[in-house]
Amino acid sequence: MSEKCLVFATGNQGKVDEFKQMLGDDYTILSMKDLDVDVDIVEDGKTFEENAIIKAKTVMEATGKMVLADDSGFEVDYLNGEPGIYSARFMGEDTSYDIKNAELLRRCEGVPDEKRDARFVCVIACAFPDGRVETAKGVIEGKLAHEPKGENGFGYDPIFYLPERGCTTGELEPEEKNAISHRGIAIRRMVEILKKEGKA
Repeated sequence: MSEKCLVFATGNQGKVDEFKQMLGDDYTILSMKDLDVDVDIVEDGKTFEENAIIKAKTVMEATGKMVLADDSGFEVDYLNGEPGIYSARFMGEDTSYDIKNAELLRRCEGVPDEKRDARFVCVIACAFPDGRVETAKGVIEGKLAHEPKGENGFGYDPIFYLPERGCTTGELEPEEKNAISHRGIAIRRMVEILKKEGKA
């Protein structure tokens, strides 16, 4: 396995695709499925950082390889930071995001813009075979939209409104979104860490 080959601990193909777009052709990204790795990951951390580290270390210990894992989510201030670290599990893991998004909008119906502050948070952890762990964090601030808009992206993108852009992240083209997204910021910071390690 070359130094440019990274194992990404996720089952979310949307995240894998975003990662590949961000890193370009310089990297080969292998998923747990590619390596036929099936381990039980218990995400019982209380923060994005803790959950990212748990995922990365669990898969690193199963493969002996350098592993990247991310934990990310959507926080709405009016809802006391919900869904937060439970973003993927909010209303059940198998519940469609159309339903999840509709529920968040319902709970904030009539709430004025000044109280609709929201953000996407992403923490990427890299677990090295020698036991060390590095993390990188990315945050993008915006507002909870009043209605879903946009067919791009995935998850909560259609209801995350960027006032300075006048649209949701679901309306952005992938290249534009990657340039400003929470995951894009975290990936670029992680690539810098890997460069210092001589791995990128």
